[in-house]
Amino acid sequence: MNSPKQKPFIAIACGGTGGHLFPGLAVAEQLRARGCDVALLISPKDVDQQAVKSIVGIEVFTLPAVGLQNRNYFSFAKSFWKSFFTARKIFRQRPPTAVLAMGGFTSTPPVLAAKKFGAKTFLHESNTIPGKSNRFLARFVDEAFVGFPECAARLRAKKVSVTGTPVRPQFAPESRIQNPESRCRLALGLDPERPTMLVVGGSQGARGLNDLILSALPLITHHSSLITSAQWLHLTGANDFEKVKNFYAAQKIPAVVKPFLAEMELALGAATACVSRSGASSLAEIAAMRLPTALVPLPTSADNHQMTNALAFEKTGAAKLLEQSSTPEKVAAILAELLGDEISRTKIQTALTQWHAPAAAAVIAETILQAAVRSADSLSASSSQNLNSRASRPRSA
Repeated sequence: MNSPKQKPFIAIACGGTGGHLFPGLAVAEQLRARGCDVALLISPKDVDQQAVKSIVGIEVFTLPAVGLQNRNYFSFAKSFWKSFFTARKIFRQRPPTAVLAMGGFTSTPPVLAAKKFGAKTFLHESNTIPGKSNRFLARFVDEAFVGFPECAARLRAKKVSVTGTPVRPQFAPESRIQNPESRCRLALGLDPERPTMLVVGGSQGARGLNDLILSALPLITHHSSLITSAQWLHLTGANDFEKVKNFYAAQKIPAVVKPFLAEMELALGAATACVSRSGASSLAEIAAMRLPTALVPLPTSADNHQMTNALAFEKTGAAKLLEQSSTPEKVAAILAELLGDEISRTKIQTALTQWHAPAAAAVIAETILQAAVRSADSLSASSSQNLNSRASRPRSA
């Protein structure tokens, strides 16, 4: 274990999607502020590699993990064991005080490897329905943190705490005062005075959402002049960038179209309203920024968890719900309401306050650190007791 003179070393396995990575980054920053050395264990996927480029003061390791999909059992198993041995090699050089898993296919190998070095182990589940990795890991970790209360009963962990989902500090209601809509719009090349609709499909599953919005765009002209004067910020993902950009141009609709944007706080800060998938990390950022949103759950999400997430928000009045199969007319009507009805937006913003957990990252970081310190003190006391016991034994003649 770590020497008492060393900083606690905490590893966070958080790769695979932005929904795993960004909450992990939020916790990492809190741990670093508490004097810990932190390492991120991520996947080779482009979303991970792009997101960590600007990180300073935190070690980053890439594990050769791949997700289980399309019956790729052999490649999944092979990458799992490669990731396990890679994590074990990292931990052998510096044993971790604790490991936090944020879910997804990069999570399991590091936790199992860390247990062999006596580390305290934790997981965080952001969604209402836990993923396969976290369901498996729950029985092995010391404590599980969850974003939704209804998730607690779905994890067989020794201890489960409802913390909410961590968000990075730049996602907060106060950031709208520090960076008002006009400033965020200018930074993104938008007109600072125009109402702005943000469309974002997340790090995966953007195509269906893109097609849904494009089908509704021509109908926008049937609504009020306020709606037709709006501009759009559309984050398409890499594959649909040219198609979406050309469509806006053909419709003569003012838009900034980007395949990817690392500074999502600018995008949410610039928006009057939003259309988004309903992954838990996206929902946490939307709630933090009080952004009126139409949620379009990814139909192929595991266990349909995005629909369950979206329903939780919709039932409390914190979002509008659209299905990917919705008609263009319904989509246009909902977007027109979000952009044009200030009373409706205000109601949604009020309802969003209950879904923002501003202390989530700090609570998780503090819990991990305190458990790690207690464990280190216990080991130190045990070691001292053993030494004293040996010293007090009578020597044989």
